[in-house]
Amino acid sequence: MARRPLPRILTGNPLSGSAPIARGRELARSAADGAADVLHPLITISRGLRRLAVAARGRWAATSKEQRGPLGFLAAGSVLLVTLVPYGPLLAVIGVTAAAAWLGRDRTPVAEDSGPSEAEAERLQALYEALVPHFFAEGDPAPLYSHDGDWQQAFCEHAFDDDGRPARLHLKYPAYFPDGDDGARTAVEQLLHAKSGRGREYRFDWDEEANQLVLTALGPLPTDLAAQRFVTSPGETVLGFTDAASVQRTLPVVCGKVPRDEPPVVWRTGRRSTEPHLLALGQPGAGGTTLLRSLALQALQHGDVLVVDGGGTGEFGCLVGRRGVLAVESQLTGVLAALEWAAHETERRLVAANRAQQAGRTAPADSRRPLWIVADRLTALSHLAAVEGRDDPQRLLQVPLRHGRAAGVTVAAADQFETAELLSDPVRAHTKARVVLGPATAEEVRAVLGVPPHTTPLGQVPPGRGYARLGTGPVLRLQVPATPDPYDEATGEAHRRAVLALLPERTGAAQDDARPAAGGPGPVSLAKHPDADDDGAASVGGRRTTP
Repeated sequence: MARRPLPRILTGNPLSGSAPIARGRELARSAADGAADVLHPLITISRGLRRLAVAARGRWAATSKEQRGPLGFLAAGSVLLVTLVPYGPLLAVIGVTAAAAWLGRDRTPVAEDSGPSEAEAERLQALYEALVPHFFAEGDPAPLYSHDGDWQQAFCEHAFDDDGRPARLHLKYPAYFPDGDDGARTAVEQLLHAKSGRGREYRFDWDEEANQLVLTALGPLPTDLAAQRFVTSPGETVLGFTDAASVQRTLPVVCGKVPRDEPPVVWRTGRRSTEPHLLALGQPGAGGTTLLRSLALQALQHGDVLVVDGGGTGEFGCLVGRRGVLAVESQLTGVLAALEWAAHETERRLVAANRAQQAGRTAPADSRRPLWIVADRLTALSHLAAVEGRDDPQRLLQVPLRHGRAAGVTVAAADQFETAELLSDPVRAHTKARVVLGPATAEEVRAVLGVPPHTTPLGQVPPGRGYARLGTGPVLRLQVPATPDPYDEATGEAHRRAVLALLPERTGAAQDDARPAAGGPGPVSLAKHPDADDDGAASVGGRRTTP
């Protein structure tokens, strides 16, 4: 028996058979559009009748049972009256149809023109023309930027603030622009900074793959946050606060009496940290000592602190005699003794941890407790040691810097740009966490952080404001929480009480509110005490140590 042939649509060539199918789809789409246009009035009236019915049902449901009888009688009387009036039914149908057509109309709001105003368009055109010398090249057959061009072909998105200044600008640039050259990028950034309005910080995000640049005006970082207990885990230290778009974490803080969440810059220390030590550089009065004081107060929650005050100004006098503070040294003799003890303590911790690991035991608790070495203006003591022909304090930091990560020893140092060349090679090599505070040029930031910042500098920089970079991570804007010296007469009462609330209790009989005498507290020395045992054990901060 012969087979029946398959339909032509299934046996034809797919390439040639797709044309009738596409033609049929086009005809069906055209018929549907035509029917929608023809039936649009009927659809509108039907939608209106449905809305009238819903309104009548809602009115009837909202009427109480006692009033439904008179309301029904009134409706029946109205229908009877309309029926008896000449041309009444026709007029009633016309009225209901008109009401349904009015209620059934499309109520979708017409989108307003979101284009820029005349002043904004002029400003965008000025930005476009200013960028022409940077993005135009001779011989380009279809230049994206030209002297007689239009800004709309180059600017994808734009937004303005209340003052009429650009708050965000997304632009395209030609592929032949050398976006990998720092000089070319800096020239464009400086131009946009000047044309968009000075007095604000701008972030520039270069997308080299898509040949696009996004300019964003950044708001000021919070300067009203004082020192307080931050909700962090052991081994986490808050350097300050940054932009919400730069980090994926927030911390609950209290400003005055109002709680809120702020994005922090968290520095992780300890045995698993890739940036176990920190170096902060800046101008005098930029907030380096405030940063070290904030770190010391946070470190005292879980460990011990050894403070080296190279400036000798007594900025760390509030820590003298506190529980967990091993010493606060400002004289060269005491600093050398303290750092020598720190080097021996680092070696002792390494030996204790190695022996415990070989024996299959946990390391002793005293070797696992974090130890912080906070050094402020260490180069001043290095210069003094060179003049007197004594040992360089920075040389004694080599052991804590090189082996501190495995021994649980963290070094945080702060210095100034003027004396940065006096920093030793171990300090430069092992401080992977870097901070720049105060006004600084892009070259200075690059010299400290390794890469230039992605934001423009501010004309007026508040204290504690700068940049931070942890290892090979991105450069972050940083605002250090206000942690002034509570014994300074210029310190406000609120900040003074905030810092005093974070200080541990004194080991002596002194009160927290007691201010130091005019001569200041004497330095706590780590040198061998005359009453030390014969084996060389000395008492340091209430603990017996063997140098």
